[in-house]
Parts: sequence; structure tokens; C-alpha cells
Amino acid sequence: MVVDDHPMWRQGVARDLTEAGYEVVATTGEGRQAVRIAGAARPDVVVLDLQLPDISGVEVIRGLAAVVPEVRILMLSASGEEQSVLDAVKAGATGYLVKSAGQQEFLEAVRRTAAGDAVFTPGLAGLVLGEYRRLAVHPGGRAADDGAPQLTERETEVLRLVAKGLSYKQIAARLGLSHRTVQNHVQNTLGKLHLHNRVELTRYAIERGLDSSD
Repeated sequence: MVVDDHPMWRQGVARDLTEAGYEVVATTGEGRQAVRIAGAARPDVVVLDLQLPDISGVEVIRGLAAVVPEVRILMLSASGEEQSVLDAVKAGATGYLVKSAGQQEFLEAVRRTAAGDAVFTPGLAGLVLGEYRRLAVHPGGRAADDGAPQLTERETEVLRLVAKGLSYKQIAARLGLSHRTVQNHVQNTLGKLHLHNRVELTRYAIERGLDSSD
């Protein structure tokens, strides 16, 4: 699904996706309508503009997560400001790409988002990871390990590779597991930790230093 309030841009993105072999299940220029449509359209990936005329992109992310919990959201915004990026990621966006990106870079970002990877415009990934590490030193309300749920050895192993930025396919190959088994481990871990998506899971792992473990 493509959500952008500029008709020409929205149509162009939808056309590029269709020509690349993707099924565009819906397009809209309003945030509230996007949330309403998503419940019926059930998109796997939403390409979402940050600035919409009715509600903010951050509010749309939260609304989409409520109606389609497994949806992956790629922000496509004219703004590359640090706070905009961090707000979107904290709300649950899978990735963030600025609109100055080329067509092939955009299509590759969509492909990787659909595969479950966290995708960011070059330079923004370091910003996001830096913020996660800052929060690990100065947590914004969540204790580091107090009462942390117990994960199995395999779940911890998968979590460590998620934190290192590996895709589910790469993790499956590394551990000799099927793609579905890796997904099941991730879903079980999300449930145990009361987290909602891969971005929150990565933050959890980084807070505990798992991304730097061997």
C-alpha cells in the first residue's frame, strides 16, 4: 500500500512498484483512510510519507500496527531530520528512506523491507543505532534486565543475529534452520518480551549488548 498526499508522487511510486512485479493493493493520500483501508487490504508492506494532511505519519504507523500487526512500514519522506527518523522508528517503522533516493535504491529498500530487514538511507542507520545505545546507557524508563523473561538458547542465538542486522534468510542459512523456523523463533521472542516488531526487538538486543557478541 502506498500512502502519500501528493497524487503525482503517489501514482509514480505505485507505477514503479507494479512494473517491478509488486501487487499494489491500495493507495491513499490520507492517514486515517490508510488505517481504515489496511484492515481490509492487509498489505505486507506500506510505503508511507511522514507528512500527511490529517494525521502524522507516526500516528499512522501506530494505527497500522493495531489493525495489521505483521505489516512492515517503509517511511519515504522528504525529511531526513534526526528527530523525524527516530520518532518514526520508535513508533514501529521498519525502515526510512528519503525521497531523493533513486528508483533502484527505492525498489531494493522495498524488497528488503518485505524480507524483514531494517532499511535506512545511508547515514541514518548509524543514527538509529547510536540512539539505541544511548538509551541503553540512559534507559528511558525500562530497566535493563530486571525481571527479563527467560529466552531459550536458540531464541537468544536468533536474537543476537537479528541485532547484527541479518535477514531471516541469512539467519536460517547461518543456523541451518528453515526460514519459517526462524520466523517462529522471532515471533515467540516478541511474545515473551511483549514487543511488537523487529525494530523493537533489535533495540532490546542492542540494549543488552547482543549485537557485539560473537
